[in-house]
Amino acid sequence: MDQGQALRGEDILFAANDGLALYARDIRPAAETTLCPVICLPGLSRNGRDFDGIARMIATAPKGARRVILPDSRGRGRSARDPDPTHYTVGQELADLVRLMEVLSLRRAVFIGTSRGGILLHLLASQAPDTIAACVLNDIGPVIETGGLLAIRDALKPGRTFIDFAAAAEALRVRYGRQFPGLSEADWAEMARAIHTEQDGVVVPDFDPAIMAPFATLTAETVLPSAWPNYEALARKPVLVVRGALSDILSEETASEMVRRGEGRARLVTVPGQGHVPLLHTEPAASAILSFLATNAID
Repeated sequence: MDQGQALRGEDILFAANDGLALYARDIRPAAETTLCPVICLPGLSRNGRDFDGIARMIATAPKGARRVILPDSRGRGRSARDPDPTHYTVGQELADLVRLMEVLSLRRAVFIGTSRGGILLHLLASQAPDTIAACVLNDIGPVIETGGLLAIRDALKPGRTFIDFAAAAEALRVRYGRQFPGLSEADWAEMARAIHTEQDGVVVPDFDPAIMAPFATLTAETVLPSAWPNYEALARKPVLVVRGALSDILSEETASEMVRRGEGRARLVTVPGQGHVPLLHTEPAASAILSFLATNAID
């Protein structure tokens, strides 16, 4: 049976504590399960569609299939744009996540956090550690490389439009091809559709440009604070660190230190030929995630 045919999906529309309309997608295995669900938290400009591939794999795993929830952060995807851009903060997005769990009556989850989503998990571990059963950190850690963050800021300058998704995919390949030499034409096309949308007859990035305002003053001399105490709280649970071998955000040294401080609870998988952020439905990331979920038997 096709993976899509074996799944049950539901759109979740809910209000944040401040009333903003938020969206998440709830993907359930064909058979009911009592296993702890997985919540996937996207990167700065990304949305829940980023996780479509790995979500299908998790929800159709032959052993230990799990429910997977894919929220769109405020200002991204199908969640509303915030009329007050000062609300685009990690603290507010964490409050939105807690609200989603309340709406779904979830006390605990396994989390997959990509980039900014992983930053949210560091904060969640310091404020509500019991909600975390285990986590996957996708190319993010307690130390962020300033050069990589500058590259993200410069790549997400507003005003980009494309005549169609094929043009958007080609623009992604031109900009990020050196960091992702192993991706196929189909991979670029899939990525383009995950992070863009059609609007007024053109294809545009699917996020509110106002989310980039806090990065306007960032320079190469900016000293970014580390979050090792938060990571150590997070690493009291099982942690899988996924790092792109060509990443400019998560250094090899930081990733190795994360494993060391995990004291046997953290493991690292490096994805060759990919940078920030690795595609989780590709190998070896996908197999590592499925094994991590099965091995830890998180219920």
